[in-house]
Amino acid sequence: MLVALENFFGKFFEKYDGPKLSMSQKVILGAQHTFTMFGATVLVPIITGLSISVALFMAGVCTLLFHFLTKGKVPIFLGSSFAFIAPIGIVSGLYGMEYALGGIVASGAVYCIMAALVYFLGPKRIMSLFPPVVTGPIIMIIGLMLAPIAIGSAESNWLLAGISFLVVAGVSVFAKGFIKMLPVICGLVVGYLVAIATGNVNFAEVANAGWVGLPDFTMAKFSWSAIMIVVPVAIATTVEHIGDMVSISAITGKDMIKDPGMHRTLLGDGLASGLSAMFGGPANTTYSENTGVLALTKQYNPVVMRFAACFAIILSLFPKVAEVLGSIPAAVIGGVSIVLFGMIAAVGARNLVENKVDFKSSRNLIIMAVVMVLGLGGATLAFTVGDGEFMLSGVGLAAIVGIILNKALPEKFA
Repeated sequence: MLVALENFFGKFFEKYDGPKLSMSQKVILGAQHTFTMFGATVLVPIITGLSISVALFMAGVCTLLFHFLTKGKVPIFLGSSFAFIAPIGIVSGLYGMEYALGGIVASGAVYCIMAALVYFLGPKRIMSLFPPVVTGPIIMIIGLMLAPIAIGSAESNWLLAGISFLVVAGVSVFAKGFIKMLPVICGLVVGYLVAIATGNVNFAEVANAGWVGLPDFTMAKFSWSAIMIVVPVAIATTVEHIGDMVSISAITGKDMIKDPGMHRTLLGDGLASGLSAMFGGPANTTYSENTGVLALTKQYNPVVMRFAACFAIILSLFPKVAEVLGSIPAAVIGGVSIVLFGMIAAVGARNLVENKVDFKSSRNLIIMAVVMVLGLGGATLAFTVGDGEFMLSGVGLAAIVGIILNKALPEKFA
């Protein structure tokens, strides 16, 4: 079955020219990415009230759609986006969840418009807005903003978190051969077994879950008032997408902005979010967690992500299996995440070093300082949109200000 699946993928995607992996290696590495994305992907529907099974199903389907639109060249997994949690809450309270979903569908159009601009104006004009002095700090912020999530999970049980962290670090540094590619799975498995042995796993939800069941899909509905509340968020998330593409390019050593092209990645991300929301799922986004795994394992074969997508779809059809993964204690995931999120921030720092950004320049110091403080300091700009409030904050706000400063401050600013 797996061979047939890979042959099916091969009809649509260009052949990967990197190191070859056996079928069993691809499957195990794909499972590792599934474990990595699981916690965050199901957390968004838990917070917003959307269906977990639909979120998993659409994450898998939309990842495959993204790979199809990007010629199968980008090792990305699309999971639930945290950026839309606030507008979902506002719209669902005012009009109902179906109209919040409609707003997300419309938000996908913003990505499509940006993709068209990139296609017609050329990536050079767009990327001129994102020199290393801007993208380096943005990549660092993407990782560091996730740091409180890792610590918040880890501090629920530092013993479990510490064991998981040490296993990940130990496997990454000291292991040999194929096992060296599996630090995340090793950390999760060892941490989970210790948690079971110490009585820190609750199997109640596992026992209550059914063995097989279809996701409970919900169709989106549309209202201009709801759309106007949700759509502005997409402005910030498109900036995040570009930052993620810069990050993945830095990690893999391949310029994804040129090939397959940023217009394709933006289009894939936008259509994926729209498709997910149309049937009751959350907005999707390129997952930094899985990017961290790429940086850690140095295995960039995109087919691994496609196996992860298939596993996500399968999990959505077997609620009991999904609940088993969901029973992994937060502390275990937190211990693993300390490494993953830190790796993303480290890649941002490496981007600055490799591009020889001159920090003797006051101009560059100011740009980086402002971007870092706005991104990590909790700065927020609020705008009244319709009956709700739109907030621009975090990496979106930092990126926009960084872009403006880069164009406004002269090169020889002292």
